[in-house]
Amino acid sequence: MADTDVSGFLKRYQRDSTFLMWLGLVAGTWVFVWTPLLTVYLPVPSFLLPRSLLDRHAHRITSTSLYFVRQAIFLVKLAAGLCWGAHPDVRARFAMAPYPADPGTWRKGD
Repeated sequence: MADTDVSGFLKRYQRDSTFLMWLGLVAGTWVFVWTPLLTVYLPVPSFLLPRSLLDRHAHRITSTSLYFVRQAIFLVKLAAGLCWGAHPDVRARFAMAPYPADPGTWRKGD
């Protein structure tokens, strides 16, 4: 993900998505960051976890029995998949043509 221009994607995602889509991504990110206490039993934000605990946290939070938590995390995974899958380098690795330039025919509120 680090090589896929996440900040540029997030700017476009915020600009092009509805308020509820953006709110879902922000809320899901907040849930992921602040729930390690529930998954790996450490009262720290997820970005301070060592890699092994971060992986355990990610697995546990995405497989929780709390549906609304799972859905919040799904919104983060959805945006990450859109960012990753649209990147030209990723598409080239899978022998797929890059997406053409955005025609600008759809925007929120249209």
